[in-house]
Amino acid sequence: MLLRLVLNELREHRPAIAVIGALQLVQTLANLYLPTLNADIIDNGIVKGDTDYILGVGGIMLAASALQILCLITAISFSARTAMAVGRQLRRKVFTSVQTFSSREVGNFGAPSLITRSTNDVHQVQMLVLMSFTLLVAAPIMCIGGIVMALQQDVALSGLLVFIIPLLVIVVFLLVRRLVPLFRLAQKQIDRVNTVLREQIMGVTVVRAFVRSDHEKDRFAGANQDLTTTQLRTARLLALMFPSIMFVVSIAMIAVMWFGAIRIDSGGMQIGALTAFLAYIMQILMAVMMAMFMFMMIPRAAVCAERIQEVLSTESSVVLDDDAAPVRLRGELGFHNVEFSYPGAEQPVLSEISLTARPGETTAIIGSTGAGKTTLLRLIPRLMDATSGDITIDGLSITDLNSVSLRASIGYVPQKAYLFSGTVASNLRYGNPDATDAELWDALRIAQGADFVENFPEGLNAPISQGGTNVSGGQRQRLSIARALVHRPTLYLFDDSFSALDYSTDVNLRSALHTVTNDATVIIVAQRVNTILDADQIIVLDEGRIVGRGSHHELLETCETYQEIVSSQLTAEEAA
Repeated sequence: MLLRLVLNELREHRPAIAVIGALQLVQTLANLYLPTLNADIIDNGIVKGDTDYILGVGGIMLAASALQILCLITAISFSARTAMAVGRQLRRKVFTSVQTFSSREVGNFGAPSLITRSTNDVHQVQMLVLMSFTLLVAAPIMCIGGIVMALQQDVALSGLLVFIIPLLVIVVFLLVRRLVPLFRLAQKQIDRVNTVLREQIMGVTVVRAFVRSDHEKDRFAGANQDLTTTQLRTARLLALMFPSIMFVVSIAMIAVMWFGAIRIDSGGMQIGALTAFLAYIMQILMAVMMAMFMFMMIPRAAVCAERIQEVLSTESSVVLDDDAAPVRLRGELGFHNVEFSYPGAEQPVLSEISLTARPGETTAIIGSTGAGKTTLLRLIPRLMDATSGDITIDGLSITDLNSVSLRASIGYVPQKAYLFSGTVASNLRYGNPDATDAELWDALRIAQGADFVENFPEGLNAPISQGGTNVSGGQRQRLSIARALVHRPTLYLFDDSFSALDYSTDVNLRSALHTVTNDATVIIVAQRVNTILDADQIIVLDEGRIVGRGSHHELLETCETYQEIVSSQLTAEEAA
């Protein structure tokens, strides 16, 4: 999984990879040549007292070192650029994939997990790519080259490598095998910490209102402690790894010096050759250590790659037909025996839904909590797709429509008004970037939001924080309604969008809406009967089914469910 993901992202960077490989080869060969030159200086220069020879070979060593440094710096620069590009590509792909998800897929993964996968997980893969270019390319060359150069110095002494290298590999392998499950567990626990933290930040008012701060502290402390414990276990194994490796290296150095001294004493080896052999042994062991360090990173990156690939390979349950020809829609909406069920649910959320909403008319949907009102509305812009049945606009099935044409014709005001960080103007222009300031003020006046925006010192340029947390709930709703009005759609969807407004503002807003929506199809989901009294058609939902339809006065006579809703909110005089 990891290899396939990385290779797929590196295809377009082949020229850079070739340059990195060439530079790493040159700098590694220069590094391998230096101990031989050092041995030559000792045996033929220092021992014989030949100063000219020392200066000549020393100059060559300086040139080789300069070449090595230059190649290494350039290789690391190319490696960093390539690794960062891979990270950028993966983040873009994850983001693009998530943008295609329906509410179902987003709910399955969870927002905190998707954020972790696009940040922390991508970072781990990115770092692996960087370390691969800087370590993994050089390690095999240094190891093989070191063995060859060590054999040139002394074949008999090189026999020690047969015992040293396998011992080093076994030690590191045993430690890495225990690290793999810990890395996998740590990534899941990071998701858990993000989930708890996000819930507490988003629900801070509820936490304080119910005096549950201590409970939430304990819940976060538990998730945090689990992650800390796992990371400490990982840190202990990593801390054990390097002393273990250095212990093996120390044994190797002692053995080389012991047997090397015997070889020198017998005349089979020179002092310079022994120093060069020691340097090559260190280079070989360093190459093995570099490779083992990479193997230590691979398990964690592999886990992250699995999580990234899981997002990339998930297909949205809503398949958009962007190849369909764009069309201009009038907005006549039809539901034809529509049913919707969540995966694994025992009962459908909506059943046998059939209705028609025409331009110039207002269709209201009312029902008890959990009746399926919001779900019905979310099916229209294809935030989710119906399980069965068909939804049409102007007689065309929405599954056959170009997604841009479909959504451009819809002005959707969600139940939970959401604003983006920026300004009032940038939020209002979200659906129409070319809207003029005059058009923004017109939309604000209709949405009953002009007064409070005028009171902002910056006016339309007043800052809005993420989610609109620096304005009240009623102000958020009015800005969301104004945003939909600036969009100028042919089909308006208001999902309980007047719930935070006082009665006077509600009445004024609905009265003003008629001036701009008289040619559009308007669908209003509401909890308050007052909001929908004047609707041309009222649909009553109960447990996902239509149990009544008609005007307010017709339903008072024919629909028991509607009668119960009205009697719970209005007096007999108000209802009449």
